[in-house]
Amino acid sequence: MGLIKRAKRQLQRSAKQQARWLYRTVTSDRRVLPDFLIIGAAKSGTTSLYFYLSQHPNLVRGYSQEVHFFDVPLNSPMDNFAKGERWYRTHFPLREDMGQHDKTFESSPPYLFSPRAPKRICDLLPDVRLIALLRNPTERAISAYFHRRRNGQEALGIEDALGADEERMHAALSRKDRKNQGSVPYLYRKRGHYFEHIARFREYFPQDQMLILNSERFFADPQADLRRVFAFVGVDPDFSVPTLRPHNVGTNRHDVDPQIYRSLDGYFAPHNRKLYAMIGTDFGW
Repeated sequence: MGLIKRAKRQLQRSAKQQARWLYRTVTSDRRVLPDFLIIGAAKSGTTSLYFYLSQHPNLVRGYSQEVHFFDVPLNSPMDNFAKGERWYRTHFPLREDMGQHDKTFESSPPYLFSPRAPKRICDLLPDVRLIALLRNPTERAISAYFHRRRNGQEALGIEDALGADEERMHAALSRKDRKNQGSVPYLYRKRGHYFEHIARFREYFPQDQMLILNSERFFADPQADLRRVFAFVGVDPDFSVPTLRPHNVGTNRHDVDPQIYRSLDGYFAPHNRKLYAMIGTDFGW
């Protein structure tokens, strides 16, 4: 009897979800597009930022945190961008439900890494504001490795995995993998080439439409950076977020040989210097 009741509840939930999706679809022409996007970087605190911003009374998050419209999502046989603007609009509120000063948004961290995303975003949302939260690339790479280990998606040891970017990139390109260089999931070092990723967006968006934050400083004093974000997107910057509990924090982190840190720090140093010169800020990595 317990199994029957659980199955019935699952069917009821499924039916409700389908009904909600159908309603959003038929009302898509009455729905707004996002005012701003959190574009990355993955494993840099974007989930926490998303939930902190959601607490502001004038910020209305989309129905999905990560829509993956402008990039090719991992483990997906379909490019969501091919579904068109109408599909994208279904993820956002009705125009009549938005207050005069309300803003809506979504957060898909792979946008930063996807070579396709900047132009796609610009074509549909030329005036959108973009927020990038960047973590020390050495720490980001190590965190991403343990995240994939935790999910059973990485078989190599940490040193071999961190050094396998080029080989894995070549393998993906040789088999004409749709998940291009920005979407291949195992590129731990390549994803820390922040200068390259930000530069792609700068080709399509002026500097005043992009806000680049440092993860370490963000978590050290979140209210200060949240004030910057609120001012950037055009809502009351003095709102104090009541709950600042970090989200999506990894739990399987193990001790890492200091030599791996030194190696990664040396590898990323020239990339970091190029980033600092471009944005005019030294993050001290």
